[in-house]
Amino acid sequence: MNNNPYNIKLVAVDIDGTFMRSDYTYDVPRFKQVLARMREAGCGFVVASGNQYYQLRSHFPDYYNELSFVAENGALVKDKEETVFSANISREAILKTLSLCKKYPEIKNVMCGLRSAYCERGTVSDDFFELTNKYYPRLQWVDDLAQVDDSILKFAPTVPVEKTDYYTELFKDQLKGLLVPTGSGHGSIDLIVPGCHKASGLKRLVKRWNITSEQCVAFGDGNNDIEMLKYSGRGYAMDNASKEVKDIADYICPSNNDDGVLVTLDKLFPTQ
Repeated sequence: MNNNPYNIKLVAVDIDGTFMRSDYTYDVPRFKQVLARMREAGCGFVVASGNQYYQLRSHFPDYYNELSFVAENGALVKDKEETVFSANISREAILKTLSLCKKYPEIKNVMCGLRSAYCERGTVSDDFFELTNKYYPRLQWVDDLAQVDDSILKFAPTVPVEKTDYYTELFKDQLKGLLVPTGSGHGSIDLIVPGCHKASGLKRLVKRWNITSEQCVAFGDGNNDIEMLKYSGRGYAMDNASKEVKDIADYICPSNNDDGVLVTLDKLFPTQ
């Protein structure tokens, strides 16, 4: 029996609300079994998320070097442990973004670099720093974000949930040509380099692996997964996904809390 009947060569999964259950666990033994079958079938597993690379790999502590990562919403792409792409936001874009966020004190800004993420003292609370630290294990306090010496991958401002659309439009308008806002839900907005998103990260791996988009499968639940689901030959929206995501997906699979990704992968890569 063929354990790769659909000739899939790349599987990409979002993490929050998709691969991980709400309590941030997943069925490790079941996943390792699926991963072994995928490897036999010549298929790579890609973790595609807006989160920091160091946070993502912490979910796979003893085998992260067997996986590939599209982190920071496409701003950092790693093929196993090799860096394939790293964004580097221009000085102009950095200063304009910092200036814009300072005009609106309710924006809680995080600047995400290659070596670490950064919060500015006096602009966010200790509680916000601690919460952010869960998603960015490498996070530092600094006195002035403009003085940070690092390659900047993206900004991750948090805004009041009810004003998410307002600030998304504001960022679109004020940062046009420099950075593009993408929402990951709950008042979180990522400001990323134009043309940089999860799908652009997958394209880099597809080219590197000499495969096609038709041989890709992607799973997601949030609006920052839409490009990735559209790009892939098979796009799965989780049952808990937003309406916009479900509308563009090819298929709906069980929710993250019902292990929808693993349930689906068991069907796509059946036991021989």
